[in-house]
Amino acid sequence: MSDLLIRNGRVIDPARGVDMAADVLVRGGRIAAVGPSLAADGAEVLDASGLVVAPGFVDIHTHLRDPGFEYKESIATGTQAAARGGFTTVCCMPNTDPPIDTRATVEYVLRTAAASGAVRVLPVGCVSQGRAGRELAELADLAEAGCVAFSDDGAPVADGQLMRRALEYAKIHGLSIIDHCEDAAISSGGVMHEGWVATRLGLRGQPAAAEESFVARDIALAAQLGAPVHIAHVSTRAAVELVRRAKERGLPVTAEVTPHHLTLTHHAVAFSPDGDGALAYDTNAKVNPPLRSRDDVAACVAALRDGVIDCIATDHAPHAGYEKDVEFDAAPFGISGLETAFGLSMTLVEAGAIDLPALIERLTAGPVRALGLERSVAGLGSLAEGALGDVVLLDPDAEWTVEPERFASKGKNTPLAGRTLRGKIVATAYEGRVVWAAERVGA
Repeated sequence: MSDLLIRNGRVIDPARGVDMAADVLVRGGRIAAVGPSLAADGAEVLDASGLVVAPGFVDIHTHLRDPGFEYKESIATGTQAAARGGFTTVCCMPNTDPPIDTRATVEYVLRTAAASGAVRVLPVGCVSQGRAGRELAELADLAEAGCVAFSDDGAPVADGQLMRRALEYAKIHGLSIIDHCEDAAISSGGVMHEGWVATRLGLRGQPAAAEESFVARDIALAAQLGAPVHIAHVSTRAAVELVRRAKERGLPVTAEVTPHHLTLTHHAVAFSPDGDGALAYDTNAKVNPPLRSRDDVAACVAALRDGVIDCIATDHAPHAGYEKDVEFDAAPFGISGLETAFGLSMTLVEAGAIDLPALIERLTAGPVRALGLERSVAGLGSLAEGALGDVVLLDPDAEWTVEPERFASKGKNTPLAGRTLRGKIVATAYEGRVVWAAERVGA
């Protein structure tokens, strides 16, 4: 394994409070030094002049679709997309076929990732057997096999007693339950946010209360049991306030938000991006939880800035083109988000809603802290000496146009096609190996 020397960059390492001009040396897959004028004979050299050098991003909510749905995505293509997005670690969700509810499936994911993955893959195991919500999966066995959290994502843990038992068992292993908070009896087949846009389009809406009621339930259980619960893809103002109050009480509650819930509203479903006023019924903007109102977006942005929401997670949900090219009601939920996450999130920096070091924190140290991933993978999310040699080079000023046909992901389903974003991933190194470079970055 050759050494990697990254020269002349602005090093931002939020885990250590570092923001300075420096070089970064990776040796043996680990950070060897960060400082001025470093040298290493025979090292591969990247010139980071004018660029930001940061720890590799960590995504704690990714759908790799493998096993079972490789026509949507595979571990190989999903991790390639992750590398292009600056992510060097992804936690893959268990709504596969078979679901990740047995040791054998965990071992399959880890073995396939080792053989064909471009970056690190950490499996999230099921809460219930088959994600059916009736009986607990073998959580102890899943934890021993390598799962870093548990979730039935794509479906909530609807049974409160099952959720309680899951929290009790997960606590024994020091792991979190990641819950998709949606009361299906309230959302009742809704396909987008319940509001004036849904009314105009004649589509059934999902009330915000469907999310908020289950967030409240999960927080109550966390309080009673002292067990960690992580709220997936927060999207409403009231849900944010519930998380805020839980943290003020010192409860073991963490939360994530997606780039699309920070920047897009339910208008994206209705109106074509060219602004011609035509109703679009854009299935690429169909996501669960749905894109919400401007007020909800503002609340999520403020909570991310304040640290009430711990981190950004992509909820990367790739689908085949023909699956989205149907009537709105029939289309699956999900946005392909790994490759646009940084550029889309950078719109918050442009707007002055959050500064660049804070944004990088929410993509690195924040997700690691939210799920306690340092216990599973030492040296994750930092550029400290001895930490993993996962590094990303960013150009926060570079503009680029979203062209889904050029995605590494099999999922081209994004409502951002043709949109110009500012903030580009220039290169990604995983354990000291350059696994993605947008262009040649030489000495």
